[in-house]
Amino acid sequence: MKIIRSHLGIKLFLSYFVVIVVGMSVIGIITKITTPAAFQRHLQYMEDQLSTGQGMMGQGMGLGQGQGQGLGAGQGGGMMSEYYQNFQQSFNESLLISVVAASLVALIVSFIFSRSILEPVSVMKNASQRIAEGHYDERVPLKGDDELNQLAGSFNQMAEQLEQVETMRRRLIGDVAHELRTPLTAIKGTAEALMDGVLPASDETYLQIHAEAERLSRLVDDLQELSRVESRATQLKIHPADSTALIQTVSKRLQHQFDEKRVTLTPSLPHDPILVLADEDRIIQVLTNLIGNALQYTPENGTVSVSIERDKNEARISVRDTGFGIPAEYLKHIFDRFYRVDKSRSRAHGGSGIGLTIAKHLVEAHGGKIWAESAGENKGSVFTFTLPLAKL
Repeated sequence: MKIIRSHLGIKLFLSYFVVIVVGMSVIGIITKITTPAAFQRHLQYMEDQLSTGQGMMGQGMGLGQGQGQGLGAGQGGGMMSEYYQNFQQSFNESLLISVVAASLVALIVSFIFSRSILEPVSVMKNASQRIAEGHYDERVPLKGDDELNQLAGSFNQMAEQLEQVETMRRRLIGDVAHELRTPLTAIKGTAEALMDGVLPASDETYLQIHAEAERLSRLVDDLQELSRVESRATQLKIHPADSTALIQTVSKRLQHQFDEKRVTLTPSLPHDPILVLADEDRIIQVLTNLIGNALQYTPENGTVSVSIERDKNEARISVRDTGFGIPAEYLKHIFDRFYRVDKSRSRAHGGSGIGLTIAKHLVEAHGGKIWAESAGENKGSVFTFTLPLAKL
């Protein structure tokens, strides 16, 4: 029974087989019931005809014996022919009644089976129309394990993903509007203060406006980059690359910022190069984001270390800091767009809140994984990602 319930083809075959068996059974039963009555009726009709024929024979007894014998022989042959015709008519009558009854029963059985099979399709049709109208919470109930119910399960999964996409779209619009509003409000307020004479037309005022405009420009650039990586429109030039050299390049670029903030940057690299399959520019972008993010959330006199090691067929790169840490409940959202553990601190440093999201998509485009770990608040954090090793 479990195999039957989990395969639509077997259900259809059995439904057709049941309809045929039911039709044949009805024909047999109806024929058995109606044939005796029909045969009796036709037999009675034949006996009435014979009785009438015998009366006519009595009136013609004066004819010659040879003629009477010829008539008797002819009458006997006519009786057998008429007997067969009446039997044939009685059988055809019973068969016609049986076929009509069997057709009606088969029609009813087919309707019942078809309705039970097509009901999930009709439910999915109505649900799809509801989703098309914007009701993304619509779901199809599951009642088995056959192909239609598997399709219903896939339909529910699609509906859930559409609901998540719609939720993310709405949140993205709200987040973008909020992020754009902050620098625009600062620029507008400074410009109005200049026009009203509240602020002097000094270099400091113009630098403040320029800084907010630059921040706005960075946000727009990040949004464009996020759009490209999420739509997989970014073309990667993947080839064997020395991961240790990439880490050294990023460390040299960011060393000045670490010195200004008095945070120690410690690359922990092996002596031998570790070759990975990667787009060098994109991995530098990922490393810059992770190391810069660690610097941003590490206080003065803190430490940020970068390490790399081989792990089977991949290289594992980790960025560890002694900064503010990440509470456990926030770890699963750390790569979401515009998500911040501490929004006010991030804005003070000019972060857009989508750098980690971009890094996640870039790493996954290389066939790697990225994740975050933290022992808790004020206990630092570790961001780790993997890249496939290049085969020599």
